[in-house]
Amino acid sequence: MKKVLSLIKNHRELIVYLIVGVLTTLVNLIVYLLFTRVLLFNEYVSNLFAWVAAVLFAFITNKFIVFKSMKKDFKTIFKEASSFIGMRIISLGLDMLCMFIVIDILLLSDLIAKLFSQIIVTLSNYIFSKLFIFKKK
Repeated sequence: MKKVLSLIKNHRELIVYLIVGVLTTLVNLIVYLLFTRVLLFNEYVSNLFAWVAAVLFAFITNKFIVFKSMKKDFKTIFKEASSFIGMRIISLGLDMLCMFIVIDILLLSDLIAKLFSQIIVTLSNYIFSKLFIFKKK
């Protein structure tokens, strides 16, 4: 039991990031399904709306819960938010590319594309956040 607790303590950030990543993915999928299945938007427009919702959710949860960046002054929040959004724009490109490859080239379902792209995006976002956005001084 001590080894398990030690493992959790030593890898808290990664574990919490994965939990928040799952929740962010759920936000992304729910918004995507709302736009594709209820509002009948195409896959790419829906993916953009889902991305916006997920980025807003992810910034707040990553800042305060995952990376514990507690500075709330305007300059720090602006710097973190602009870096976060900038890096997320890169991952949006990966997301759209994955969607295009799976839907338009491999001719598989948009849900398979969405799930596949979310794995790629989650991994790249963790690396971006850890190395460039919420880095420890």
